[in-house]
Amino acid sequence: MATYNKRGYKAPKPEVEENEVELQQPVEETFEGHSTTADVFNTLDQGASKTEEWVAKNQKIIFGGLAAVALVVIGYLAYSKFYEAPQEEEAASEMFQAESYLTQAVNAQQSQDSLYNLALNGGEGKYGFLAIIDKYSGTKSGNLAHYFAATAYLNTGKYKEAVQHFEDFKTDDEVLKASALGATGDAFVQLGKLEDGLKFYVDAARVSDNDVFTPRFLFKAGQLAASLKKKEDALKYYNEIKEKYSTSQEGNTIDAYIAEAE
Repeated sequence: MATYNKRGYKAPKPEVEENEVELQQPVEETFEGHSTTADVFNTLDQGASKTEEWVAKNQKIIFGGLAAVALVVIGYLAYSKFYEAPQEEEAASEMFQAESYLTQAVNAQQSQDSLYNLALNGGEGKYGFLAIIDKYSGTKSGNLAHYFAATAYLNTGKYKEAVQHFEDFKTDDEVLKASALGATGDAFVQLGKLEDGLKFYVDAARVSDNDVFTPRFLFKAGQLAASLKKKEDALKYYNEIKEKYSTSQEGNTIDAYIAEAE
């Protein structure tokens, strides 16, 4: 049947489903009638305001702390550049002559004591090791001067002084450390403190696995242990030389010492 458009007639709008309406509206969770999104932003605003207030009230402390840190850093850099570095250079220059005396003393056939004394006390307008230790304490040269001074004292029969300076010497170098510990053992043996000497020989041998120093101090430890009637310890040190360092100087004759200790 034909339909006619009546004047003034408007076609009804199509109904929109409930789900479509919901999609067209902004989604905002609510809790007890309050917008949770708004609450989050309000909280953030309040937190930011409190932070700004705290910074404003404490800015002098904050900037003062930063300035203090900056001064410490600048001070350290200035100390290293303008004091520490020149001190190191000056100490090394001063010690050159003392080292020269020590080298001459070690290689000399006679009149060694006078050269060792020059190495310790200085000569030709240059400091000796003792003055370098005192004047340049804290420098690398000042530390190394302890080792050289101890060596000079050991070779002039002043064993207590040698022990003191060897103990004051600090190093991470394995060869120097082993040498210092072994020489300390020598000094204790000369002082009649054989148990102390044995301990330092063993410590020197254990610093590193060195084909020269390790068998040398194991051999000294073995000999000293044997003299102290510590047969098992002596054999232990001798057998370690035989097993691990048979090609060393000590290893060449170790069988005779093992036989003697058994």
